[in-house]
Amino acid sequence: MGRSRRTIPEELLLLALDPATGTTAQPQSLDLGLAGAQLVELALAGRIAPDGDRIAVVQPRPTGDPTLDCALELLRRRGAPVRAVHWIGGPRLGLRQVYLSHLERCGMVAAVAGQMCGVLPTTRYQATDNAITREIRSRLDSAIRTGVPPDPRTAALAALAHAVGLGKHLYPGNEGRSSRSRLRDLIRHDPMGGLVAHAVMDVQNGAGAQPRRNPASAPAGPGARPGAPEPARGVPMQPRRGAMARAVVH
Repeated sequence: MGRSRRTIPEELLLLALDPATGTTAQPQSLDLGLAGAQLVELALAGRIAPDGDRIAVVQPRPTGDPTLDCALELLRRRGAPVRAVHWIGGPRLGLRQVYLSHLERCGMVAAVAGQMCGVLPTTRYQATDNAITREIRSRLDSAIRTGVPPDPRTAALAALAHAVGLGKHLYPGNEGRSSRSRLRDLIRHDPMGGLVAHAVMDVQNGAGAQPRRNPASAPAGPGARPGAPEPARGVPMQPRRGAMARAVVH
C-alpha cells in the first residue's frame, strides 16, 4: 500500500484530536474505533472481506503498512473467519498511542511535553498542518450537507466517527443536532463500514464479550507461557520500557 493516501485509522485519530487541549475526544471508544478502522482499510485494500457478521482473510499479502499488516497477520493466524464484534472487542494495548506515534513520525502531529499537577510528565499532541484536518472535515460536511452518497472511504469514516461518539465533538450543541443525525445516516452507504461501526457500538453496549479460553486447550508455540495474554489486535510488538514512563494525556 502506497503512502500517497492517508488511512482511515489516521483520519479518524486526526478528527478526534482537540486542537485546544492536545488530547483526543472519546479516548475509550476511540481504541475500538481504530481497531474497526483497520478492518475497513484492509477491506478497501482487498485483504479481507465480510462473511456475514464475520471477517475473512481473502488475500494475506502484506500491504506495506506495518500496523495494518500486524492486524492482517493476526487475522490470518485465526484460520477461520472471526466475528467483527469479537475482534474489535478483543484485548488491545495502546492502539491509540501506536497511531499517535505513527502520525508524529509522519510529521502530521507534534508531541508537546508538559506536566500534570506540576509533577507528572505528560505528552499532548497538536496537528502540524490544520489543512489536513480541515480537508477531512470538509468531506464529511459535504456528505452531510448535500445528501449525495459519499465515496466508501468517507462513508466508512463517517460511520466510525458516529460509532465512537465523535458527533458531539465535530457538531456540538443543539445547532449540530441535525448534522449528528445525518452523520449517523451515512452508515448505510458502506457495508463494511456499517458492519464495523455496529460492531464498535455493540462492544460498547457489552455485546463483544467472549468466553475466556482455557489456556490448557490453546496451542502453545515455542516459548509460550500458560495463560499468557494474546497480543493486542493490530498493535506491533514493542520492547518493554522501564517502570517510570511518560504519561500520555489522551
